Amino acid sequence: VPKSGDRLSALGFGCMRLPSKGRSVDEERAIRQIRHAIDSGVNYFDTAPVYHFGKSEQVLAKALAGGYREKVRIATKLPHWEVFEREDMDRILNGQLAILQTDHIDYYLLHSLAGKSFQIMKDLGVLEFLDSAKKDGRIIHAGFSSHGSLEDFKMIVDAYAWDFCQIQYNYLDEKIQAGTEGLKYAAAKGLAVMIMEPLRGGNLAGRIPGSFEKIWAESTVKRSPAEWGLRWVWDHPEVTVVLSGMNDEAHIDENIR
Repeated sequence: VPKSGDRLSALGFGCMRLPSKGRSVDEERAIRQIRHAIDSGVNYFDTAPVYHFGKSEQVLAKALAGGYREKVRIATKLPHWEVFEREDMDRILNGQLAILQTDHIDYYLLHSLAGKSFQIMKDLGVLEFLDSAKKDGRIIHAGFSSHGSLEDFKMIVDAYAWDFCQIQYNYLDEKIQAGTEGLKYAAAKGLAVMIMEPLRGGNLAGRIPGSFEKIWAESTVKRSPAEWGLRWVWDHPEVTVVLSGMNDEAHIDENIR
């Protein structure tokens, strides 16, 4: 991380698609997977209140019990759609600290900002909130995630002394949302850039058009579609962490490898 020197694993564990059991999370399996990933060197775990209807933060907390919390960085998010006044920000953050059973969030994001939502949050005092939460140690790094336009993204980057940001990026999305231009823009400003949807929700790991396969067949190195997709993102020096929403043991091991 450029501004702090914090060392993060190239692969981050996205906790939005944990293994399921019926209509809920398969907690035992998820905890096993998370701990295995940590034992294998993964140290960045990304969650949010909305993931698995609140279960994601709870399961992550259980997985990090027994000495695992000290080995990782937790990233979670402030849902702007649940904020109506300044007090809501502290209430939500304090609730997350309790759920995650920790006294600090390592990487705290304003969730899914675009121009309008950022303006509303700014007017409610969110930048002062981030300052005070950093000052009192409840959060260490402040950032935001965005699925908005490049124009909105640049405006938000310039509006505050962010430590990091999170964008959707993969080989289909070079010119969609923040895209390559946004990636380079944020990195040039000293922000760490976390990548979500590197495989477009798994779509770039499944059935691939024949034209892609033809190009890959020309390579002397043989790789799975998922590996080609992840390596493409990792090959950008501006990228800090690539998040993968992992829920299958074989996929977790392949991504780690």
